[in-house]
Amino acid sequence: MKKATIVPKEHIADVWEDIQGYVKNCAKFTYGRFTEQDILRDVLSKDQQLWVSFDTETKVIVGFLITEVVEYPQVKMLVMHFTGGQDFKSWVPDGLPKIQKFARDNGCIKIESHGRAGWEKMWKEYGYKKRFVFYELPVE
Repeated sequence: MKKATIVPKEHIADVWEDIQGYVKNCAKFTYGRFTEQDILRDVLSKDQQLWVSFDTETKVIVGFLITEVVEYPQVKMLVMHFTGGQDFKSWVPDGLPKIQKFARDNGCIKIESHGRAGWEKMWKEYGYKKRFVFYELPVE
């Protein structure tokens, strides 16, 4: 069974080695926007939250998520910045209700995420809706 929990800032260093490979993989898919070190710096210095999911029997961390409460001019949202790990579907049943409660407790009206196209299929099952597509164009 998998359980999810938020990691207090003072304990992020204690778990970072366990999620480092997952974070490095996420950084690769930011296409030069973030490095693993940028992600660590931001979760330590900004008002972001590190969540981890672990196997209750082995205590091995199997995934992570970084969230941040963002206040737009008209709404407050919980933004899921980075998600990585293995067997993601196994940690959603415990983790998603906790993340939703955290969002509600912080006055957020929705949770938003951005990522590769493959996430759409998985998130749709949980009620997420695709709102827009992100494009980029080189200036060269």
